[in-house]
Amino acid sequence: MSLPLEGVQVLDLTAVISGPLCTYQLAMLGAEVIKVEAPGLGDIARRLGGDSALNQQQMGVSFWTLNAGKKSITLNLKSEQGRAIFKKILKKMDVVVENFRPGTMKKIGLDYDQLKQINPRIIYCAMSGFGQDGPWSRRASYDQIIQGLSGIMSVTGDAQSAPLRSGYVVCDTMVAMSAAFAISSALYRQLKSGVGEMIDVSMLDATLTTMPSWLISNYLNAGKAPVAMGNHNHASSPSGTFKTGDGLINIVCNEQKQYESLCDVIGRPQLKFDTRFLDRPLRVVHREALIPLLEDALGLRPAAEWDQLLNAVDVPAGVILTLPEILAEPQVKSREIIKTFTNVPGLDRDVAVPRLGFHLASGLPDTDIPPPQLGQDTDQVLAQFGYASDEIAQLRLEGIV
Repeated sequence: MSLPLEGVQVLDLTAVISGPLCTYQLAMLGAEVIKVEAPGLGDIARRLGGDSALNQQQMGVSFWTLNAGKKSITLNLKSEQGRAIFKKILKKMDVVVENFRPGTMKKIGLDYDQLKQINPRIIYCAMSGFGQDGPWSRRASYDQIIQGLSGIMSVTGDAQSAPLRSGYVVCDTMVAMSAAFAISSALYRQLKSGVGEMIDVSMLDATLTTMPSWLISNYLNAGKAPVAMGNHNHASSPSGTFKTGDGLINIVCNEQKQYESLCDVIGRPQLKFDTRFLDRPLRVVHREALIPLLEDALGLRPAAEWDQLLNAVDVPAGVILTLPEILAEPQVKSREIIKTFTNVPGLDRDVAVPRLGFHLASGLPDTDIPPPQLGQDTDQVLAQFGYASDEIAQLRLEGIV
């Protein structure tokens, strides 16, 4: 069966992580994504990653993971002729996505107000650190800046280590997913009514909206500001990371029956009747007394054994794995999360990329297009819009493409 976004056409002006991750979601769902890159330079991610030889070829592994399924054209948008080509292509597009600093696209005459005059049904998604307006709108931003400003770092780590940065680019990821969701919603309305949209997605906004449950709501509605608690849960106990005979294990007991089963499995049934630990609120208050009692029992067996014993009685538990370890697990392999392109032209090697984080009954979202070489589709795309081969050659000579 066809993929959900088959027939949707996207002009992708984004670079590095947040924008490419957004458009990667669209590409894997069937959209035709045309990545517009600067001649000779392209997305800076092409020169980033753990393989220096690939970085020199402008095919760094950091670029691979977010750009499969896309076409690449080079176009100098700082030139009048380059902008004219862009506007010609725009007439047949459904979506434009960019992640420049606010004001950049207006300076070159390609902002939403200009583009909707050419294509009234266009969906224009602008991704930025702080949004298109507000006191901070023109500030530069990176994931770590937003992690610090959003409060994430203040609650990551414990009293000794906080503030601590998350181990991956959580804010870039949140804004990418928010943008993909907003674009998909706008496409639904566009299909029904032909109406376009200007979407303003902020890294700070998107990050804050992922923190409502215990953090923001407890502060706004109960007056309790969150504090860094390391690997333990603000609202539940025992719920966190515990020492075992050979390492650490995560255990979460949000329900009374889970706590009671935990006590039985670890051979400490008396803890069920200790007046300090009779219910969840009491266990939160007396957390520091409970943890060493549990760890004393957990220290008698290795983490992997506790993992099996606890899950057998529906107590949520899991050992702590490294990234290589989880990628080797049968669970991950059975879900086909990783896709491998074999013997990719121009690289003569395999390229592995992550798929989307969900399955569809109609088929696994997928693409047969590996990450593109810089500008590899320029001639083909321009030919579709009426440019002859000699015209394209002249454009290349002039540095327009």
